[in-house]
Amino acid sequence: MSVLARAAVVEEKDAAFTFRKVIVEEPRADEVLVRMVATGICATDAHVQHQHLQVPLPAILGHEGAGVVERVGSAVSHLKSGDHVVLSYHSCGQCKPCLSSHAAYCDHMWETNFAGARLDGSIGVRSEDVEGLHAHFFGQSSFATYALAHARNTVKVPDDVPLELLGPLGCGFQTGAGAVLKAMAVTVGASIVVFGVGAVGLAAIMAAKVADAATIIAVDVSAERLNLAVELGATNAINAREIADVSAAIRDVVPRGVEYVLDTSGRKENLDAGVAALAPMGRFGFVAFNDHSGAVVDASRLMVGQQLQGVIQGDAVSALMIPELIGLYRGGRFPFDRLITFYDFADINQAFEDAGAGRVIKAVLRFDPLCPPDR
Repeated sequence: MSVLARAAVVEEKDAAFTFRKVIVEEPRADEVLVRMVATGICATDAHVQHQHLQVPLPAILGHEGAGVVERVGSAVSHLKSGDHVVLSYHSCGQCKPCLSSHAAYCDHMWETNFAGARLDGSIGVRSEDVEGLHAHFFGQSSFATYALAHARNTVKVPDDVPLELLGPLGCGFQTGAGAVLKAMAVTVGASIVVFGVGAVGLAAIMAAKVADAATIIAVDVSAERLNLAVELGATNAINAREIADVSAAIRDVVPRGVEYVLDTSGRKENLDAGVAALAPMGRFGFVAFNDHSGAVVDASRLMVGQQLQGVIQGDAVSALMIPELIGLYRGGRFPFDRLITFYDFADINQAFEDAGAGRVIKAVLRFDPLCPPDR
C-alpha cells in the first residue's frame, strides 16, 4: 500500500526547495518505509542543489535521516514496525569492498547513492506535480515525511536517546569520527591536525580525544569555532586567517611533524600546509577534495614514507559505527548535540542558507508530528 508524503524537491540547478505532494510505494522485499522524525543537512545536499555533483534533477535529496519504521519488506528480519532507526549511505552488498567490511568504497557507490533511482533503475517515489522525479538519494531521500530506504542502510538505534538528534550520525558525524577511529585508526598518544572544524571536523576532534591522542590541533579561520574545538578536545588551535605559515605554526607545536592530518575543508592550501607538517611516515586523510579543487601535491614531498588517504564515510560500517557513537554520547565522550541547530521542515531553505553562510554547524530539520504528512 503506497503512502502520501510531503517532500522538499530541487527541480533545477540552483533552485530553492519547493514542497510537493508525493506518493511513496509499498516497500519491496528488501526495503523499509520510514516515517521521518528529523534529518540533517549536509554539504553534499548543497553540492547537488548547485549541480557540483551531477545527480539528476528534479530530485528529493536528504541523507541524514532519523525516523520510525512504518513497514518492512518481506525479507527484512532485523527491523519491525515502531523501531527507531537512523538512515546512512547505501551499498550493493555484493562487491569485494562490501564483502570485506568496506562498503563505503562499494564498486557501485555512485549508482546506489547518486543515480536518483534504485540499482535496477526503478524509482519508488512519484508525484503528479513533478515530471521525472528522482529519489533514492543515498538510498533514502529523507527530505520528505516518509522515506523508502533499504535494509542495508537502515540502522536500528535505542529508543531512549532523542531520535531527533541522531540523523547526522548517518553521514557527517560518522565521517569525521570514522576517519579518526576507523580509516586512519589514530593511535594512543599520537599527534593529529584537523583542518576545518565544521560538523565533520569537530566530530573528528571529539573522536581524536576518544582515541586518546596526545596532541590535537584544530585549524580554521573562525575564532568562535576554534574556541568550541578546544572545548571539545583540541589541545591547540591555529587561526589560519591570522598566521602566514600554518605548517610552521603546526611544527612549533610538534617540531618533528604530526603523525596524522585530516582535511575536511577541501581547500588546496590545506593540502600544501598539511603535507609540509607531516612527520616521516605520517598520514594525510581527506574527505572533501574534488576535481575542481586544484589540490595537487608533488610526489617527492612524500618520500619519507608519508601517505595520502582518501576517506569516504569514515570507512565505517554504519550498523556498527552508529551504535558505537551513541554509546560514546551516552557516556559524555561524544557530545555531538552541542553542534546541532534545529529548524522546522518548512524552513528548509533558511536552514540551507544559514548552513552555507556558516551561521550554524549542523542544521537539522524536524518534522511536525501533528501535521498530516501530505500537507
